[in-house]
Amino acid sequence: MTAAAEIRTSARLSVAPMMDWTDRHCRVFHRQMSRKTLLYTEMVTAPAVIHGDRDRLLGFDAAEHPVALQLGGSDPAELAEATRIAAEFGYDEVNLNVGCPSDRVQSGCFGAVLMERPALVADCAAAMIAASRVEVTVKCRIGVDDQLPEAVLPAFLDTVAGAGVTRFAIHARKAWLQGLSPKENRDVPPLDYPLVLAMKRAFPALHISVNGGIGSLDQARTMLDAGLDGVMIGRAAYHDPYGILGAADDLMFGAGPGPDRYEVVARMRPYIARHLEAGGRLHQVTRHMLGLFHGQPGARGWRRILSERANAPGVGLEVLDAALAPTRDLAA
Repeated sequence: MTAAAEIRTSARLSVAPMMDWTDRHCRVFHRQMSRKTLLYTEMVTAPAVIHGDRDRLLGFDAAEHPVALQLGGSDPAELAEATRIAAEFGYDEVNLNVGCPSDRVQSGCFGAVLMERPALVADCAAAMIAASRVEVTVKCRIGVDDQLPEAVLPAFLDTVAGAGVTRFAIHARKAWLQGLSPKENRDVPPLDYPLVLAMKRAFPALHISVNGGIGSLDQARTMLDAGLDGVMIGRAAYHDPYGILGAADDLMFGAGPGPDRYEVVARMRPYIARHLEAGGRLHQVTRHMLGLFHGQPGARGWRRILSERANAPGVGLEVLDAALAPTRDLAA
């Protein structure tokens, strides 16, 4: 199987790019639970990649593969340069953000506002493809504001696919750019899964993943059984990571069962130790692990100890061990 084919297989299940959440520590943690699931970075803007601290913005641990970089921007030349730079870091995919509804993104003319400018998105994608050694993909919405998604989305896909993009992740909600906050944009506009399914029927050659509101592997499998190529899960994978990723390799990829929760913690210990030795704080890693025991005995104690103690200066793995104690006591 080629590298590109392997990434497409991994895209059967992916963890959505989420600002302030899916940083490198989060991705390493998620990787301990699933070898197969495709992981995405937080969105990084093309100008930041070009002019900023590249190691801080783009650096990642080799254990994270398969991992995709999500870029934000609307200038084809800038996006092409950022894509070339990303290639040097070894990402498995570069994704263009056409879905984020935040005010900052709108003011920069990228993110969801680009749903109104499909020809520009196509120009950006073509430039990125010309600069990339790996597949360039697009994450988009079904429309924005007063657009009619059933008219806008197929035209958008047709235009951008004409530039060479063959894989899309579609957030099945409109984005309201006027009057709703980014948080409200995650919940208020209604989900339209049937429209995303219709796009797969209309464009059978495209690889289409659905995103938005999916909270379980059973729901994800239902989407795949209905004909979609992939499912992208966001908040559920963050708040209940083991509930989504712990069984993902078995249920979504047929690759056998994953580790138990205690083995996940054991696997994280060497990574955390290296992070601490390099001057990092425990909280920077463990804040992403608070949901590991979601729904299990001792989960409250696990969260409380990590939340209260992991950010103190100089603390180490002893806090992780202390947080594990309530889960063992109540499970006994």
